[in-house]
Amino acid sequence: MNFEDEKDYIMRIIKEAIQALFSVLLGKEYRTVEPEIENKYEVSGKTLRELLDMTDDGDINEAENILLGGIDYNNKEQVAAAARFYEHLSEKEERFLKQNQYSREEILDGLKGIMKHAGGDDLFRLLDD
Repeated sequence: MNFEDEKDYIMRIIKEAIQALFSVLLGKEYRTVEPEIENKYEVSGKTLRELLDMTDDGDINEAENILLGGIDYNNKEQVAAAARFYEHLSEKEERFLKQNQYSREEILDGLKGIMKHAGGDDLFRLLDD
């Protein structure tokens, strides 16, 4: 498997994980978020838009630490915000991720962690295979 094939495979798994998380764990239909909706999601005292802006500025690890440091896995809105966070990261170019010491594998690991903690152990196991 060459680099492009591996990247495409990881991207497909990330998208499927996000769709599964929304459908199964959150009981919501998956759709992309419109910018005005991003501000309704809040985790750890920050809006999703603020966290996404941090990632756009290259502060990916700091934004992720804030997100995961205060998330309530019983709160569906916060779990949705976390999924949207990783979805946003998955849309970044490989070069941008590397420049900011982040990878697609870390995106997938983050989604797996969200699923596991939010009660989706079965989904987590499917992705882990």
